[in-house]
Amino acid sequence: MSFLEYRLKTAPTGARKILHLNWALVLLLAAIASVGFLMLYSVAGGRIEVWSEPQMKRFAAGLVVMFFIAFVPIWFWRNMAGLAYALSLLLLLGVEFFGTVGMGAQRWIEIGPLRLQPSELTKITLVMLLAAYYDWLDIKKTSRPLWVLIPVALILLPVALVMGQPDLGTALLLLGGGAVVMFCAGVHWLYFAVVAGLGGGGVAAVLTSRGTEWQLLKDYQYRRIDTFLDPSQDPLGAGYHISQAKIALGSGGWTGRGFMQGTQSRLNFLPEKHTDFIFTTLAEEFGFIGGISLLILYVLVLAFCIASAIQNKDRFASLVTLGIAATFFFYFAVNMLMVMGLAPVVGVPLPLVSYGGSSMLVLLAAFGIAQSAHVHRPR
Repeated sequence: MSFLEYRLKTAPTGARKILHLNWALVLLLAAIASVGFLMLYSVAGGRIEVWSEPQMKRFAAGLVVMFFIAFVPIWFWRNMAGLAYALSLLLLLGVEFFGTVGMGAQRWIEIGPLRLQPSELTKITLVMLLAAYYDWLDIKKTSRPLWVLIPVALILLPVALVMGQPDLGTALLLLGGGAVVMFCAGVHWLYFAVVAGLGGGGVAAVLTSRGTEWQLLKDYQYRRIDTFLDPSQDPLGAGYHISQAKIALGSGGWTGRGFMQGTQSRLNFLPEKHTDFIFTTLAEEFGFIGGISLLILYVLVLAFCIASAIQNKDRFASLVTLGIAATFFFYFAVNMLMVMGLAPVVGVPLPLVSYGGSSMLVLLAAFGIAQSAHVHRPR
């Protein structure tokens, strides 16, 4: 027995949990958040107190939450999954009646001094409930129609509430995260093929319904589709965001203009430069090398989560870790595709980099659950 193995076996429970934490994942999350602090400092014109300092405080609070959740046994989070999901649904309903309107959408609810976006919380509670459901379900029933309809209903209920806000980006992330958990749980691929076919029909229905009494999307969402297909149609209107983003991305070249030397952000050509479009600022100032470096950090986070899930013998722990990894992937993938003009603009922040409290705190809490699964896995 090595000295380290001896210390792990004889250390107090709390100390053993600290040693069993996935510290590589913690360091990766801190590195990504540090990129965000740096870019928020840049887009604020060298003023740390505007966006960077509040973001640092949120990250510090999020780390505390992550460690607290990580030290709680994973069976507790399995048992809390149903309650957490029900609470998130109640908060979504609360948004409908008491929500705060911002940027043309009603997505936030104020609880005392806290301003919360319940749809962010729902991304994680949905994954938790689906993982708990498949942990409870006999694996032989996984692909039987009745037992497939139950998780589908659990997914579509919050999706419908989020679409009513309206928030298409979050709705897509809910669908993606839920689908990954179902697939990893062993649901037959034919179900997904059918859904893909229905999705194609749904896209056709959305496009056909435009201008009719049964129009399925809001007018601004159709304008986003038009802009995605041809931003040059309205370069000073609906196409302004993506046109300026492409200019920033292209002007960065391989190595970028240099820190705080980006003209698009410094001269305020870039819209939402501290939130949804912050990746374009990074690409303009640090070029292709800076952009691909951030992408590598994101991929490494995914790799550590997937490796932890594969090694875990607990079904709930494995599925919830994979679901959290999938949600994280959809976050950064949709944002990057969006700002590069490869997907419609749907208002999805860049995880741990974009300015925002709800997204960062919920993501770190989610990684706390993934850490709990890693710390308390059967050995």
